[in-house]
Amino acid sequence: MIAATREQLARTRFLPAHIEIMLATGAIDEARAASRELNEAAAIINTDVLHAIAAHAVGSVNLAAGNAQAVLDPVRRAFEFWQQLGAPYLAARLRVLLARACAALADVDGARLELECAFEVFERLGARPDLATVESLVASLEDLGKGEPRTICGLTARELQVLRLIASGRTNKSIARELALSEKTVDRHVSNIFAKTDVNSRAAATAFAYERRLV
Repeated sequence: MIAATREQLARTRFLPAHIEIMLATGAIDEARAASRELNEAAAIINTDVLHAIAAHAVGSVNLAAGNAQAVLDPVRRAFEFWQQLGAPYLAARLRVLLARACAALADVDGARLELECAFEVFERLGARPDLATVESLVASLEDLGKGEPRTICGLTARELQVLRLIASGRTNKSIARELALSEKTVDRHVSNIFAKTDVNSRAAATAFAYERRLV
């Protein structure tokens, strides 16, 4: 299909799927060439949507080629665009890609954070194949994370992140917006933080964070 399509704008509609198929079959060089073409088209047509699609492709190719560090910048830019546009499924898929890159860079906490957020979106949308992918990646992180030191008072990386935002004076609603989580999920994190740090108020949690130099 892609070889039979010559008009540039029409080709951009097929290139993302073509890249995905090439990566799935291990044809990285062909995927890279298609990604380069998509980027060139994005530079000419110059729309935010096409730039985001091209950035996603660049990240996917770089990950497949073993260059995880080069995944982070373009994929984060694409994620921010889809997040702001209100396209949760596409944003969640980019979180999964970021998680894979973080895992490859031995950033287990970063990978877990991205997967947790992606899982919540896929669960809300009923995207079962994507949920299965996330569950498989989470399981693979268990081995990667073995031997890591426990965080302070048993707080997870996400709970530490929420605690720092509490200490900055943010409300649960504001924290949910900042981290792209549901308020219900933030409420649960706050409850866990209170239980693990043996406090019963946001002021006490803030004091805990400052006393232990977490902020």
